[in-house]
Amino acid sequence: MTIDTTNPAAVRTARVREIASELRELRGALLPILHAVQADLGHVDQVDVAVIADVLNLSVAEVHGVVTFYKDFRREPAGRTTLRICQAEACQAVGAEALGEHVKRRTGLSFGKTSVDGRLTLEEVFCLGNCALGPAVQVNGKLHGKVSPARLDAIVGEAR
Repeated sequence: MTIDTTNPAAVRTARVREIASELRELRGALLPILHAVQADLGHVDQVDVAVIADVLNLSVAEVHGVVTFYKDFRREPAGRTTLRICQAEACQAVGAEALGEHVKRRTGLSFGKTSVDGRLTLEEVFCLGNCALGPAVQVNGKLHGKVSPARLDAIVGEAR
């Protein structure tokens, strides 16, 4: 099969099909395929869902259900900086809700959104495993504890 390399959608579809085909024999292959697609291409697009469903002989609804159930799967590209703020009880007890509100006011974003300029994605999570050092945040995969609003501004400013 020849792929039109000038067509980004065709290139993406071919890559998704390649990933899914390579991993389809794994036990419980859907999750590893979705993780691999996101790692390779940045997010799981709606057109990817149909390709994966075809390779695994699943319905589009089944694959879509998994993608939308798990918050770790992005359906749109993330910003250059991804900020995840823990909103679990231990972090809430030491100011995580106020930290989230601070970021929302400063950026105009709500959880799950990316800035129009593509610089920042804001996400809420419900445990980063850093409960003793809450409130905890993760910026581009790097964990930070005991984060105040001022410290968060500095951390995000450095990452952007």
